[in-house]
Amino acid sequence: MKPKSDIQFCASPDPSPRTPAFDIPAGACDTHFHIFPSGHEQRYVPDRSYTPPALEISDFDNVARSLRIERAVVVQASVYGQDNTATLEVVSANPERLRAVISIDKDATFADLMSYHAQGVRGVRVNVVDSGGMTFSSINEALAFTARIKEFGWHIEFLAHVETFEDIGSILAASHVPVVFGHLGYTKVTKGTDDKGFQRFLNAFQEGVAWVKLTGPYRISNLDRFPYTDVRNMAQALIEANPDRLLWGSDWPHVRHVGVMPNDTDLLEQLSSWGCDASLREQILVDNPALLYGF
Repeated sequence: MKPKSDIQFCASPDPSPRTPAFDIPAGACDTHFHIFPSGHEQRYVPDRSYTPPALEISDFDNVARSLRIERAVVVQASVYGQDNTATLEVVSANPERLRAVISIDKDATFADLMSYHAQGVRGVRVNVVDSGGMTFSSINEALAFTARIKEFGWHIEFLAHVETFEDIGSILAASHVPVVFGHLGYTKVTKGTDDKGFQRFLNAFQEGVAWVKLTGPYRISNLDRFPYTDVRNMAQALIEANPDRLLWGSDWPHVRHVGVMPNDTDLLEQLSSWGCDASLREQILVDNPALLYGF
């Protein structure tokens, strides 16, 4: 168990989002945010990587209104382990505009899956990076489990460094459902787009067998504050490779970020600086998430 003194306390997010400089299309979706309602602190796993600030769905709603975001996906945070109570309470109370990606393991029953689906769940998260997030004994076990969620139309979402997978094609082929990767694949920009592992992933992504979230540029940047200009080449490589499989998410409230806290409007406006015109922004913000999450 990790000593309490080693658990990082997270800063609060920027409280002042603004209206974006470009028009936001109707039905725009933030596909990646976390929620930490008061009263659920006892659910945090002891062996966690961080302790988040208490934040309610109303706090996120304030951000969403400023960004003109109408739909959103709550992604289970690793601090909760497999206890999805806080996530499900928020999502099931907002069935028209919210979906969830949760953490479960191979022992989940068919009745469990049916219940989760009715509450708005559309995917399973496998976090192989942060303490508390890996709920399967191996990636292979997680991929085998996808056979059980296929009939629900779910997907599996990995938080992993994609360049570390020697045979990304085999991993993707082993899944019975769509595979999603967060944080632009989580390859640090210091490795660059020419990194052999990133190129392997980029080739697989171009073939349409994976999805990528354009989230958390600050998590792969070598810079400590916006505009994270060193991420542009990697983002543009993904955008050019397969815009049909791209999603955008704020990653609010930016837990474990040690640099200057980003403004969520700046993060959304990066789509424009990465070369996305109005049509492509609508595809990434509306059409692609509608397809994957069933809005």
